[in-house]
Order: sequence, then C-alpha cells, then structure tokens
Amino acid sequence: MATARDPAAGQDPGEASDQNFDDMFKLLIIGNSSVGKTSFLFRYADDSFTSAFVSTVGIDFKVKTIYRNNTRVKLQIWDTAGQERYRTITTAYYRGAMGFLLMYDITSQESFCAVQDWATQIKTYSWGDAQVVLVGNKADLEEERQVPTEDAQRLATELGFRFFEASAKDNINVKEVFDSLVDAICEKMKEGPNGDETPSSGNKGPNLNETPSPSQRSCAC
Repeated sequence: MATARDPAAGQDPGEASDQNFDDMFKLLIIGNSSVGKTSFLFRYADDSFTSAFVSTVGIDFKVKTIYRNNTRVKLQIWDTAGQERYRTITTAYYRGAMGFLLMYDITSQESFCAVQDWATQIKTYSWGDAQVVLVGNKADLEEERQVPTEDAQRLATELGFRFFEASAKDNINVKEVFDSLVDAICEKMKEGPNGDETPSSGNKGPNLNETPSPSQRSCAC
C-alpha cells in the first residue's frame, strides 16, 4: 500500500509516471473501526483477503484503474482510520473526494448507529456533489446479523445514498459497490454545468440531505 501524504500537495507518490487515463476519481472508505474497510479495499484492489489486518493508523491508499462506459478511470481509494482520535486527520482528506463508501458491519448495531454521524461529516467536510454508497459489510456472517437489511435500506433511502450488502471475505458485491459509486460520479459529472468535472462546494447534491430529526432516523440504539 502506498504512503499517504498531504491531500492538498498535488500528485501522490508513484502517480506521475502513469498518466494513461481519461478521468481520475478520489474515493474514501469511511466508517467505524473494525467494520472491514481495509479488507474491503484489498479485496477490490488486489483480490486478496486476510483476517490478520490491524486497525489502520491515520490514512493510507491504493490506486486502481478500471474501464467504465468506454472510459479509463483511475481511482485513488483512501482507507481511513475509524477511531475518534484520528478524526481530525482523516477529515482533512474529505476535501476533493468525489465519492465515499460509508461502511458498517451487519453484525454490529453500534457501527450502524454511527452511520448518521459519518453522513454528517461527509456533508460538513466534503464537496456538496460527492456521491455516497452505504455498504453493509460482513454479509457472510448472516447468523450473527444485528442490522436488518430493511433498516439499512430505509436509512440509505432517507439519506439519498445507494445501498449494498457485501462481504470482503467471500467477495460478494465488492466490485459492484465500486462500479456503482463510479457510475454515480459519472452521472453527476454529466449533470454539472458545462461538463465541469470538479464538484462545486456550493452546489449540494441530492445525496447530502439535511440531517433527519431523531424521529426520522431508522436506527434505534
């Protein structure tokens, strides 16, 4: 995995030599600690899985180039730490991100209850047009499920997010999650004025709705 650097410092290490792409999207994977963010990224970028990962310290990233709709898209995918003590570091990387994978663990009601707080952080620190996919990870652990699919789908609908349940371990919906996020970004870019590919911080997208009142939230903690 590449070494993280200042998000405002321009090109990331190792990027200068590879310019063969049509678009480049910065994506962030966020969510509580231990929901499987690093495992999910490794499954997507390297098609590998191990349960031996330790908690991410700060932030790190991988690069993957894909083809979508006859377009070569380079993805910078940033893996963020979920612990509160790293929050001031990780939120600095929200600026300029075009998409977010907001992840919870289907076997952890606590991680699902934190989704609303993470959504508020996206709204506060990111571009207004950033696209979000809500991901319920560890779908392979159905017998340990604490978060009903219907509750997660309801919350995703309220927030205006796309929604998937997935499993990094069993490689369920991993590629589909990223493809859906990239497609959402491409669709949003087409809607922009004059085809502007840079999201405008003054134009709030439909997926960053106002924070629901407590009575509207799907999560009863």
